[in-house]
Amino acid sequence: MFDVQDELKKLPDLPGVYIMHDKSDAIIYVGKAVSLRKRVRQYFQPSHNEGIKKKQMVEHIARFEYIITDSELEALVLECNLIKEHTPKYNTMLRDDKTYPYIRVTVGEDFPRVLFSRQMKKDKSRYFGPFTSAGAVKDTIDLINKIYRLRTCNRNLPRDIGLDRACLNHHIHQCDAPCQGYISKEEYAKKIDGVIEFLNGNYMPIIKDLESKMNQASEDMEFEKAIEYRELLSSVRQIAQKQKITNTDGEDKDIIALASDDVDAVVQVFFIRGGKIIGRDHFHVRVGTDEKKSDILVNFIKQFYSGTPFIPREIILQEVIDEVEVLEEWLGKKRGHKVTLHTPQKGMKNKLVDLAARNAEMILSQDKEKIKREEGRTIGAVKEIEGLLGLSGLNRMEAFDISNINGFETVGSMVVYEKGKPKRSDYRKFKLRTVTGPDDYASMYEVLTRRFSHGMEEKQQLEENNLPEEVGSFTRFPDVIMMDGGKGQVNICLQVLEELGLDIPVCGMVKDDNHRTRGLYFNNQEIPIDRHGEGFKLITRIQDEAHRFAIEYHRSLRSKSQVKSILDDIEGVGPTRRKALMKRFQSLENMRNASVEELADTDGMNQKTAEAVYLFFHK
Repeated sequence: MFDVQDELKKLPDLPGVYIMHDKSDAIIYVGKAVSLRKRVRQYFQPSHNEGIKKKQMVEHIARFEYIITDSELEALVLECNLIKEHTPKYNTMLRDDKTYPYIRVTVGEDFPRVLFSRQMKKDKSRYFGPFTSAGAVKDTIDLINKIYRLRTCNRNLPRDIGLDRACLNHHIHQCDAPCQGYISKEEYAKKIDGVIEFLNGNYMPIIKDLESKMNQASEDMEFEKAIEYRELLSSVRQIAQKQKITNTDGEDKDIIALASDDVDAVVQVFFIRGGKIIGRDHFHVRVGTDEKKSDILVNFIKQFYSGTPFIPREIILQEVIDEVEVLEEWLGKKRGHKVTLHTPQKGMKNKLVDLAARNAEMILSQDKEKIKREEGRTIGAVKEIEGLLGLSGLNRMEAFDISNINGFETVGSMVVYEKGKPKRSDYRKFKLRTVTGPDDYASMYEVLTRRFSHGMEEKQQLEENNLPEEVGSFTRFPDVIMMDGGKGQVNICLQVLEELGLDIPVCGMVKDDNHRTRGLYFNNQEIPIDRHGEGFKLITRIQDEAHRFAIEYHRSLRSKSQVKSILDDIEGVGPTRRKALMKRFQSLENMRNASVEELADTDGMNQKTAEAVYLFFHK
């Protein structure tokens, strides 16, 4: 259970991004803060007022999480990325990427230029940024051009060398005039190397030079010039506050780092898509006393990427690991393209790893007990079920339920749990095609046959086209099937699996007379469950979820006026008589076989209506 007041006490006095979730775990708001502790606490103070919209948002907060960053600038850019990715309900939606400018160095040209850009394109240029201050970017570009005396024109060089006279910038000593051939391509390239070094972070030489010139101008009482140097110096310092939340190469990456103690570890994963951090997740791992970080990472990679549907081109790790070539080959086959495992020692990628590690350390120290409780509810509950059934490796569980409305329009639901948590993207709904009336066994037979036949067909098509299994929607089969019922439902499932040549354990979730779970039916025997255990609670959640999902499907059908009894087409049969007929005969087939006298003997029926019903089925 998420205790807001308790979690507020754990907030760090650091810059970062906070993410608000509602009771369904949907992201409803993303914000940034110079101090997470001060900003997030404000929302829950009675005296705090930021308008009706924010007040409504606070009323819907069920939990919050946060990501620490190294600066407010990083927090701002990460906030933008997350808002664009999740479009939270209570955020004022930001504009597109034009909000953040870049510095573009046209290194694909013989005599490159340094330009201001609102977009990052896949061309031969080098991009630096994005930055939050367009003015600071423009000032820095002006500064670079002044210091390195670069060209700002758009002439085609070297083709146009000497075709026109030099521009004003050359005459005021702000350009070395490559358009006149006054500087060679090699000398110009050295200047560009200096520019790139500066933009990569080696800005101290320029800062020291500007400080020296500013102080000298002040001593010489040239105050206007001193102010100009001071403003340029301020711009350089602002632009030097480089951030790493957006990566200029536009690639997909996962950043993986961990924090550990003697018995526990938290693995933090940052997801970079299209060059931007769009989310993160953390995983609690139980470790041995002497287990090395590299070993933990290897085991995590094997488990995490065996189940995730997307594998990026590059996985950046905190530690150098063994089995790199084998893991790269395995991941490459799953992805269908080359995958690289990399451990950076310096640069931006290394800073991203450090940031992930810091977040992992904070989670480990502040949320250790909460993680253990969550693990007990999910992975621990699965372990309990494994022990009851004598099975192992129950990662994916699928449960099915059948429902009908007044005996008609039968529907089926399939819910999926992985590692004890619902995986809603894999849920499926079935509208029955072959079954008439409330026949749960026949309905379940159809649903299961369609589910696994479809999966087998998809697998075959994917194999024929050499595509990864994750492309299909039905290709992943469960480690155990959880049937809502006892012996009868289990036997129907086993029949379907036998006919299809599949070998999957099937377990029945047996209920008592009060419709509460009392045990598991497995291998022709009922196994009692400890009602106070986490395994029992997980089974109950799975049953309730399968039932809820089926009911929701019914509601959607009703809202679309898709559910309609065929008896409604018979003159004289309304809702009351329809219910009475279904209550007595149970199915359309029984109704079809009934005589006029039997039909007329139903509550609320008369001879005329009974004859109309009989003619409807026999005309």
